Amino acid sequence: MELNLEGKIVLVTAGSKGIGLATALGYHKCGAKVAICGRSQENLDVAAAQMPGCLTVQADVSKTDDIDRLVAEVTDKLGGIDILVNNAGGPPPGLFEQLDDEAWEKAVQLTLMSVVRLTRKVLPHMRTQKWGRIINISSSGIRQPVPNLTLSNSIRMGVLGWAKTLANQVAGDNILVNTVCPGLTDTDRIKEILTNQSAATGKSLEEITAGMAAQIPVGRIGEAREIGEVAVFLGSQASSFITGQAITVDGGAAQHY
Repeated sequence: MELNLEGKIVLVTAGSKGIGLATALGYHKCGAKVAICGRSQENLDVAAAQMPGCLTVQADVSKTDDIDRLVAEVTDKLGGIDILVNNAGGPPPGLFEQLDDEAWEKAVQLTLMSVVRLTRKVLPHMRTQKWGRIINISSSGIRQPVPNLTLSNSIRMGVLGWAKTLANQVAGDNILVNTVCPGLTDTDRIKEILTNQSAATGKSLEEITAGMAAQIPVGRIGEAREIGEVAVFLGSQASSFITGQAITVDGGAAQHY
């Protein structure tokens, strides 16, 4: 299978750890020019050491000014953005009655508006060259709500609706928009969620993890690499007839068709 990613310019946000880093590594191995951003320059440096030639930009995608600076720097140094991987740490867990307006507003800025603003910035280049890929890293919570993740379950549905609508609007310019929906994956965020569940139930972290894994048909938690490989495929020429889709990568856990 020909991926044809050599020389493509890829921006992976929140690319210093977890699924973002796994995705960036996947593109780098395929010969793409990779740029990553994150809030910690130390974490970015550690990630970039694994990808010679990787461009790092310290930026918080929940902030408009940071997004403007990020896209400008990547465009100036690499020549544009052919593939955008919209990724960010999810909003904090919490029951509905625990969440005030400020929590909702922060979650909207992080999860929805970061994607909207980044995409708005990269679309002109993609339209001009009549080629582009926009991949959103979401959650299997859009298929089957995850208990206690009120903000994530709610706002990611907005991102999904936006992505489906945009896919129809830009397909004529050979710009494809797709969403990857990971299930339980071995990342720092999942460890945080499982730790919170452990504290709430009194069960050990090992018991919580084993219980979660037992509910997944393949019998284990996913690896970040397995999510990243789907994101790389969707950015490649091999995915040229796929757009407007939300692809669940969860070992069969979500019970939907």
